[in-house]
Amino acid sequence: MRTRIKICGLMDSSMIRQMNGLPVNEIGLVFAKSRRQVSAEQAVELVAAAADITGAENKRPRTVGVFVNADTGELDRLLPAAPLDVVQLHGQESPELCRTIKDRFEVEVWKVFSVAPHDDKNAALLKLEPYAGTVDAVLIDTAGGGTGEAFDWTVIDGYKEAAAQIGVPLYVAGGLHPDNIGELIKSYRPDGVDVSSGVETDGVKDFAKIKAFVERVGTA
Repeated sequence: MRTRIKICGLMDSSMIRQMNGLPVNEIGLVFAKSRRQVSAEQAVELVAAAADITGAENKRPRTVGVFVNADTGELDRLLPAAPLDVVQLHGQESPELCRTIKDRFEVEVWKVFSVAPHDDKNAALLKLEPYAGTVDAVLIDTAGGGTGEAFDWTVIDGYKEAAAQIGVPLYVAGGLHPDNIGELIKSYRPDGVDVSSGVETDGVKDFAKIKAFVERVGTA
C-alpha cells in the first residue's frame, strides 16, 4: 500500500491550490504556538482551499488541525467555522480527553508521541497501549516536535508493531525532506509520513520541494 503523505504547517491558500493534483492525503494547519500558527479566520480560508483541490486517490486532502494541550472550548469555537477532519494532539492529552474530543466533535483524533533514544517495542507499547480505542492514528516525532531534526530511525519498527497491536496506522515525522524520504520508506515502510520544514525555503513552503517530496514517496 502506498505511504500516506501529510504536508503540515500550511498558511497560504494559494499554495494549497497550487498543490492541486498532487497525491497528498492530508494538509496540516497549526493552531499551537508556532511561527506557522494560523488563526481561526485563516483556517476558514485554508479549509475551503483544501476542499477545492484533488489529492491522493482523486479525493480532496483531509484537513488536520495541530494542537498542544487543546481544550474543548477552543475546539467548540473553531470547528463550526473551520470543520477539520482530524484533530492532532501534541501535548499531554489523556486517553480520556482523546475519546471526549473524538466523540463530541465527530472527528478523527491522532496522538503524537516523542521518540526516546533506544525505544524498543515494549517501550513503544507502554506509551501507545493506554490510547487503544481512543485514537485513529499515531505519529512519532523528535522530542520537542517541529525542530526539523530527525530521530534514530531504528526505533520505527518497534513503534510500527505497537501501533499495529492497538490497530492504528503509524505516521513518521521529524527531519524529513526530499533527499531522505526515499531511504526512510524503503527501509521502514511507515504507514504515513509528515513533513513541514523539509519542504520550506527560508521558512516558507516551497512548491518545488513539496512536489519533489511527493514524487520521491511515490517512487520509493
